[in-house]
Amino acid sequence: MRLPFLILTPVCVLLGLSVVIASQREVEGYLLVLTLLVAMFAHVSVNALNEYFDFSNGLDLKTLRTPFSGGSGALPQHPEMAVAVLILGLGSLLATVLLGAFFVWKYGAAVMPLGVAGLLLVAAYTPWITKRPFLCLIGPGLGFGFLMVAGTHFAMTGEYSTLSWQVAVVPFFLVNNLLLLNQYPDIHADRSVGRNNILIAYGTQLGSVVYGVFATLAMAAIVLLAGSGIVPALSLIALLPMPLAFFALSGAVKYGEAIGNYPHFLLANVLVALLTPALLGVAIIFG
Repeated sequence: MRLPFLILTPVCVLLGLSVVIASQREVEGYLLVLTLLVAMFAHVSVNALNEYFDFSNGLDLKTLRTPFSGGSGALPQHPEMAVAVLILGLGSLLATVLLGAFFVWKYGAAVMPLGVAGLLLVAAYTPWITKRPFLCLIGPGLGFGFLMVAGTHFAMTGEYSTLSWQVAVVPFFLVNNLLLLNQYPDIHADRSVGRNNILIAYGTQLGSVVYGVFATLAMAAIVLLAGSGIVPALSLIALLPMPLAFFALSGAVKYGEAIGNYPHFLLANVLVALLTPALLGVAIIFG
């Protein structure tokens, strides 16, 4: 399940919840719990299925592991657990569908676009999306940014919110960067099993430019939202972790594929992806 990676899920749910609270809508505890469970099962499913496929195609045996690698590296040590991991992935996907069916029953077909898009993203990520550079680049941000943040608001209220889509721009860019930087140490291993992300297709120099652009756009989104009064001025505190993104970028530029040997850069990348949307959510609630 890659438990440390799952921290991102409640952070994105918190950001969606902040919009509900800011709009002075009632927060029903059971809906919040079910929303968090749907998001968590979806995240566990994509992690476990990715783990299974990476072991099955031999990628886990070729990857030079870092503390921030996508896979846990457990299956090469315990290959007899492969079927159990597949069952975990499919079982979590089924749980996502069943819990999602509750929201369809409660709110009707309006929730279906979010649900179907989320399921397609989970099921297609490893076998299909990772072979298409542009989709591989934006897939993580679509899932954790737009679908999870806007989905949380809908699950809590039965309505779509313009504000939830606007604030979701921030985790969209940062989560894309989170996965992008973690792909640097795995370029050769990923290429050998047929993956084709932006680093493989166009090189690390362009990857670093994209990372810098995404980090800048995340900052710009926070400033524009706060400056225009769409979110409270307190939301500018979400800029505090952003220097970590440019520290991480400096590591990517300097070391390229060898950045895995300098995990403090990867850690900075993780921290900015978690702290920035968390601070933005807290600021929206209390601002």
